[in-house]
Amino acid sequence: MSAGIRVMLVDDHQMVRVGLKTYIMLDPRFTVIAEASNGQDALNQLAAMDADARPHVILMDLSMPVMDGIATTQEVSAQFPDSRIIMLTSFLEEDKVVKAVEAGALSYVLKTVSSDELIRVIENAAQGIPTMNSEISLALTRGLRQRTTQQDDAEGLTLREKEVLTLIADGKTNKDIAEALFISIKTVKTHVSNLLMKCNLDDRTQLAIYAHRKGWVDVQN
Repeated sequence: MSAGIRVMLVDDHQMVRVGLKTYIMLDPRFTVIAEASNGQDALNQLAAMDADARPHVILMDLSMPVMDGIATTQEVSAQFPDSRIIMLTSFLEEDKVVKAVEAGALSYVLKTVSSDELIRVIENAAQGIPTMNSEISLALTRGLRQRTTQQDDAEGLTLREKEVLTLIADGKTNKDIAEALFISIKTVKTHVSNLLMKCNLDDRTQLAIYAHRKGWVDVQN
């Protein structure tokens, strides 16, 4: 690997960030250039950076206040696609693994990973190579199978699309939906367009009626 791999740490626990930074900076190939305590903080910092100064790799915690790792990963992937994201978390729930990958995480790693293995994961991420151990790969496979069943039941809609649909049916604006789901208005508009296409409808009013007829509105109440 060439020198100069820039790393950003996003975790709401300062001691976790201190520990990660201390170990990562022992390797001269890596430089921790930024730290954030939540997703919104990370997005603000990334937006303020020059394009050629942004991190090559971001270590992202899953559970954080203000904006969690899933929502942040989705926004970073959309706005700053050159930064590779490693979800570094204590959670192995199948749905969380699936959501992280769908949001754009390149790798999913448990915090129990050894220091040497974490360095290898960062190296791989800098090259665009995903890394998941067998345990996480199995969780991903199971989660995707479950997701397929859920999508069949919801007529092809993803869980996020169904969340957006129920909020539309509840009379929420795009801004309201963005704030409720911790995503950008642009992302909301993309979901609305996908919903109109999948449901073969013309406008938000028809989407709202569709959700009520399906009995899905109560999902959010």
